[in-house]
Amino acid sequence: MDFEHLLDRIMDLDENIRHARICDMNANVVCSAKRRDVTNLLTEEETQESLKYSVNSWKIRAKLAHKIGKGRYVLAVYDKLRRVTMPLGDAHLLLVSIDNKGGQMDIIEKLENELHGDYTHY
Repeated sequence: MDFEHLLDRIMDLDENIRHARICDMNANVVCSAKRRDVTNLLTEEETQESLKYSVNSWKIRAKLAHKIGKGRYVLAVYDKLRRVTMPLGDAHLLLVSIDNKGGQMDIIEKLENELHGDYTHY
């Protein structure tokens, strides 16, 4: 699993991508990338808490997948950023923060196209 290479490609998709992380289903960060000029809005502790919430929410969605279908992504919209959460197979989640300058739907489409290949089974 070359998650570093995947995150490099994701960061190159659009200049409005602030940060990308891959975590396992225990909310442990496996790999992370951040744009140089971006200032973190959350502390590491707050980020970890947010990751735990995202993982737990995704686990609940997975329980319902047999009725509503497998989740493709979740878009959370905040005043200062937007965050996309996408599964990387059953064992990992990709979390991408995007600034509010617009274009998030284009970015989501690019992310889905990027993930459609080798990483969907992780």
